Amino acid sequence: KTPEAVKSGAGEEAFNPAGLAQRAIAKIKAAFPEVMVFTDVALDPYNSLGHDGIVRSDGVVLNDETIHQLCHQAVSQARAGADCVSPSDMMDGRIGAIRDALDAAGFQHVSIMAYTAKYASSFYGPFRDALDSAPASLEGWQVHKDKRTYQQDPSNVREALREARLDEEEGADIMMVKPAVAYLDVIRALREQTTLPIAAYHVSGEYAMIKAAAERGWLDERRAVLETLTGIRRAGADVILTYFATAVGEWIQQGHGPEH
Repeated sequence: KTPEAVKSGAGEEAFNPAGLAQRAIAKIKAAFPEVMVFTDVALDPYNSLGHDGIVRSDGVVLNDETIHQLCHQAVSQARAGADCVSPSDMMDGRIGAIRDALDAAGFQHVSIMAYTAKYASSFYGPFRDALDSAPASLEGWQVHKDKRTYQQDPSNVREALREARLDEEEGADIMMVKPAVAYLDVIRALREQTTLPIAAYHVSGEYAMIKAAAERGWLDERRAVLETLTGIRRAGADVILTYFATAVGEWIQQGHGPEH
């Protein structure tokens, strides 16, 4: 993870050419040039306050100032070798701005997978603990302890449909729903609205629930995982991001695909 010493309120480490992400991208592409590298674009791993955007002292997340940084971050990742950048920040208008920035820098071939419907979910906990990127407090500042001011309301599907139209107009190549299992209706709604590929993120909390139940003998892990991912696919997802990816690949190679 990003060392605390290089984190800041504006997250400049996000576009450090020698940063952790940039070095990792370059090493992967050098060793496996045929592998497609997808990257995350957001400031929370680099922001000393743990938010996806730049936070003002009264707690307001600054949309346009954040987008300026995200454009630098996306271009930096493309320069390191990323094939597809994935803005997860949920700022308004960032897809179009990043598309313009990539094109201006000569990276017209780099795709964008937009986090179109990223909900203010309780299922992100294990990931945030591992990354140590949960919102932090600062004396004298009104820093929100969650991300509900810019992530979507779990009860609102219409916002996802509006965001999908905007992301498609701004140049998204893929649109994502996150989390997946509790939002199968959103996946289906986006699938019926667009011809773009739909991705679904089976997040850390969803992964942890199955792992914990399997460890206690309450579930057959393989069957539960394949049934869950099949449900996500059936809802309309063309792409599934999951922490079970390696295990599923091994099961399929062993002849234990969803049909079994």
